[in-house]
Amino acid sequence: MPNYSIGLQMYTLRDLTTEDFAGTLRKVAEIGYQGVEFAGYGGMAAEELRALLDELGLSAIGSHTGYERLLEAAEEEIQYMKTIGGRYIAVPYLAEKYRSAAAWKEVSRNLAALGEQCQAEGIQLLYHNHQFEFTEHLDDKPIFDVMFESVKPDVLQVELDGCWAYAAGYDPTAYINKYRGRLPLLHFKDYRPTDKGPLTVELGEGIVPLKPLAQAAADAGVEWLIVEQDELTNPPLMSVKTSYDWIQSNLME
Repeated sequence: MPNYSIGLQMYTLRDLTTEDFAGTLRKVAEIGYQGVEFAGYGGMAAEELRALLDELGLSAIGSHTGYERLLEAAEEEIQYMKTIGGRYIAVPYLAEKYRSAAAWKEVSRNLAALGEQCQAEGIQLLYHNHQFEFTEHLDDKPIFDVMFESVKPDVLQVELDGCWAYAAGYDPTAYINKYRGRLPLLHFKDYRPTDKGPLTVELGEGIVPLKPLAQAAADAGVEWLIVEQDELTNPPLMSVKTSYDWIQSNLME
């Protein structure tokens, strides 16, 4: 059996959580996911959400929290995360205005300061990539590498989205190996190429080399494989169950 656990990024079910946040979490637990990564809390008080998670046997892995939100209210986000029992806060994206060489120095200072603030409270700051971190460069290097070279490893760790790295033309297994020991969470997703760009699909329905990716994650000590599907062409709960079932059939031996 692999040493990682299986989680779900709740952004995948955003259309359902806007209608019934607690009920959607119950469905996720019923499917069999061990933990959830949040992208908003449905307006629930931290104590109320913690009680629900405990009832359902779901772990709070962490959350995706916007860069600007952290600059404005890091302490509030940290305390909420501590209350629900999570360990990770991930910056999910950087807007284009933050990606220039001039802006990057301030971004790296802010990420370092936010990471130290999180660390002091027992929370680990992460950064989650899309494609641009690989396709856009600073100093002839992908922004991804510049970012993690600019901030100390214990202050800023990696949440690698293997799908988007692969879609950008990079080998995600090589990046898992490069950042092993600094990479506790892996976004585990699949996609198909289309005329309009990558279309995320259920696991096993696309072109991402999922089994080698999962093996590299296991070898590198990744704690959580986190299923996420940005775009859905099937009913949301059906999609996340299909992906969960693929994991059970293909990885849990």
